[in-house]
Amino acid sequence: MTQNSQENILVIGPSWVGDMVMAQSLFMSLKSKDRNCLISVLAPDWTRPLLERMPEVERGISLPFGHNELSLLKRRSLGRSLQAEHFTTAIVLPNSFKSALIPFYAGIPKRVAWRGEWRNPLLSDCRRLDKQNFPLMVQRFAALAYPHSVEPPAGIPDPHLQSDAAKVAAALTEFGLDSRGKILAICPGAEFGIAKQWPARHFAEACQALIEQGWRVWIFGSDKDRAVAEEIRQLLAEQQRQSCESLAGRTSLAQAIDLLSVVNAVISNDSGLMHIAAALDKLVVAVYGSTSPDFTPPLTSKSKLLATDIECRPCFQRECPLGHRKCLTELEPERAINAINELVALES
Repeated sequence: MTQNSQENILVIGPSWVGDMVMAQSLFMSLKSKDRNCLISVLAPDWTRPLLERMPEVERGISLPFGHNELSLLKRRSLGRSLQAEHFTTAIVLPNSFKSALIPFYAGIPKRVAWRGEWRNPLLSDCRRLDKQNFPLMVQRFAALAYPHSVEPPAGIPDPHLQSDAAKVAAALTEFGLDSRGKILAICPGAEFGIAKQWPARHFAEACQALIEQGWRVWIFGSDKDRAVAEEIRQLLAEQQRQSCESLAGRTSLAQAIDLLSVVNAVISNDSGLMHIAAALDKLVVAVYGSTSPDFTPPLTSKSKLLATDIECRPCFQRECPLGHRKCLTELEPERAINAINELVALES
């Protein structure tokens, strides 16, 4: 790219699915300020299916480092290789020191981020975060599109992923799925840990009731979720299993996004797939255990948030410190069933 007056922005993207979905609100905010700006996102290769479904992003640039890999010399080399791109602004979303190194080495004149992990000298616009004024992650992301303010920007747009009809049709064909009728997606996994995972028996009870109401169920998740997906299926009556298809560990992320785009409703733990479903404008019932919707809720008006009032939550731990997981076990399946029916009624 030749150097010119056009705003050319490099965003250092997050490394979690849900965070990258929420980052789209930043990209949309940047485009609302300047529709001609160019946005590139430096992030791990696995994020490519998400970025490809965000029309605001011109391209993704591969970040060839592991999550905890410092690799100072390699980061300097990558940064210097980006100098020819003539980026005018860098926005750094992760809070780590290493995430600010590449734009510094790339010589990008404006480098914006929240203060964190001794990286102040690497930034030209280093902001002190007031967590009480910016309780939501999406507010913290979107605020970096604007000059520093003590208040979050107004009118932050919700993420909106775009699906491609041809890719959707190909995924349906590959897995032999019929998208007609009422389809419920359930997402029983959570990469963060078991303290975010609603029990399999609760998912199964919700599925049983909704299958009796005429729904078909597709189970989504990674390879790690195969076992819990099969456990849910086995807890169903034999006849009901014919209405329940497990896709856990069988789809790519791209295929999961495309297939989620044709379901009607989703019951999900607080996970990346929950945020994808919200960004696809689905009816979402979100189950919260050790975490809180006060920080990372599904960004859609078509959602119901389920949590218990147990005094020890949210603890934000990967495993229950007390060993009982009551924040999840005491969240009854009937609440999810009622939430789905209430959301459907509001839609009709």
